[in-house]
Amino acid sequence: MKKLIAFALAAAMTLSLAACGGGDKPAASNNAPSSASGSQAGGDTSSLPEIEAGSCQTPAVLTSIGQSADVEIVGTLCSKAGIEVTLDNTIAAEDLPSDCKTLILAVGGSSKGLGAAGIDADQELERTDALLKKADEMGLTVVAMHTGGSARRGTLSDSFITPSFTAADIAVVVSEGDSDGLMSGILAGNSTPSAYVEQVADCIATLKTLFGVA
Repeated sequence: MKKLIAFALAAAMTLSLAACGGGDKPAASNNAPSSASGSQAGGDTSSLPEIEAGSCQTPAVLTSIGQSADVEIVGTLCSKAGIEVTLDNTIAAEDLPSDCKTLILAVGGSSKGLGAAGIDADQELERTDALLKKADEMGLTVVAMHTGGSARRGTLSDSFITPSFTAADIAVVVSEGDSDGLMSGILAGNSTPSAYVEQVADCIATLKTLFGVA
């Protein structure tokens, strides 16, 4: 419930942020740590709880939050880890399968991706809000993944990062993308079990651990 309340506050903030726009590349002004997010300077992850083996179960649904191409990368990582997922870039809350156990979020904003999907940032944030509320009602394990590095940061991406990582039960982050500590700050504030990896390919081993794949 605490995460849900925090998410509701974060969603209200990010709806206004999305109106500021932002493209596929990070804006230099967004690289400074934000005290509002409780971020830790330099992306310090030492206080984050470690992930536990077998924390996630299938059936699992993978969706994009922000409509970037990163969702395809995460889909490939899941496949290489031997984890079967249902990939739906724009799944609505009411379409989550009743037998779903895990919801994986590939987080990263893309103005081109949003345009291709025929939606704007505010509509994507509304879908995210509804999706996360439904996941909470269903008791799903929510895994937020940020694999795009610094190239997937900036005003647009950060507007999706904040609500997604606030609501996450588990997080997987490629370290280079969190040099300002935005994500680690949110995760530390919620004591969210997290795995920070150096390379995108390292996510394969992390996913195997999460889903208990030998």
